Amino acid sequence: MTAEMTAPEWMRRQITGERYDSWTEEQCAGIEILDGMVVVSPSPSWRHNRLARFLANALDEAGGTEWNADNDFDVRLQDVPLNNRRPDVVVYRADTIDVAPTRPEHVLLLVEVVSPGSETTDRVVKFDQYAKAGVPFYWRVEQAAGRVPIVHTYLLDEATGTYRAGELFTGLVKAAVPYPVEVDLTGPA
Repeated sequence: MTAEMTAPEWMRRQITGERYDSWTEEQCAGIEILDGMVVVSPSPSWRHNRLARFLANALDEAGGTEWNADNDFDVRLQDVPLNNRRPDVVVYRADTIDVAPTRPEHVLLLVEVVSPGSETTDRVVKFDQYAKAGVPFYWRVEQAAGRVPIVHTYLLDEATGTYRAGELFTGLVKAAVPYPVEVDLTGPA
């Protein structure tokens, strides 16, 4: 194995929240932390980014002064071992905008746009992690070139700590929960 093929030392051992918090924003971009280990995420496609941005914009506008919706920042699901995820869209309490790290109790809804290479992570792993962390709502967006996006919505069943299926939207999202929002996803791609 050549030196170019070997991961740097910092990627081969568990890291703590304190260590991760000392890294720059550039160092944290494009990675997530799972059980203290760095997981590199491939750059998403333009289609993926546009869908996420359309959803974030609609959710942000509909959230009024109480809720913000943004893209591309960490949610600290667990401290030990460290679990940081970077959902495609995060809806969080507006009064926590300056609180870092963002934690599940600040979050109302997490959205993942499924891409090639993230299918199992978004459909199974994150689905389970977000529920166990107590995030009240999870949306998963299935998208494929030339097809209308499908949005699967889930609500947390607090008694079981698992998600139950909510509404399913094809193209046009007209959701009543977690708060009323309407967005047409047939045009972003």
